Amino acid sequence: MTDAARLFAAVDLPDAVRSDLAAWARAAIGHRDDLRRVPADALHLTLAFIGDRALEEAGEIGEAVTEAAEGEVPLRIGAPLWLSPRHPHVLTVAIEDPTGALTALHTRVEAALAARCGLVPERRTFRPHVTVARVRRGARIRPVPLEAPPPSRFNAVAVTLYRSRLSPGGSQYEALARAPLARPG
Repeated sequence: MTDAARLFAAVDLPDAVRSDLAAWARAAIGHRDDLRRVPADALHLTLAFIGDRALEEAGEIGEAVTEAAEGEVPLRIGAPLWLSPRHPHVLTVAIEDPTGALTALHTRVEAALAARCGLVPERRTFRPHVTVARVRRGARIRPVPLEAPPPSRFNAVAVTLYRSRLSPGGSQYEALARAPLARPG
């Protein structure tokens, strides 16, 4: 039997931004039992969920993802978002794409995955966000208004193919392929 890997492509954020978002989440949700905060080192912006694939496909998928990485991707921290709004399962922070570079990167990654790996792109509109907390299994919460995180402008660090491993304490991510994005000179 072939080993399967749960894969996704993501944009990596600068360490300072991940720390700031984790600190904001701690302050915003406190010690609620119905939410589980995502650790700072696991915060990322998903570009494409690939799903369960044979582990031997990871090399080809990683090449498709990393070949799409090019240029500078300036971003801004946006407002908090509960997804889905009526029955939330995650608390996220919107990521704003002032130049359209993130949307272009998303389009390139999905096109590369479709061409090289047969991935069918999602039909729903790309909504860039970082998940900062997950609703615990069995919990039902009402979304409450939250103060926005501190404003921040930054450049995305890299595009990475991750393997996700589910565990009782939350998902663990292993980087399988990574390509840096251009930084300002």
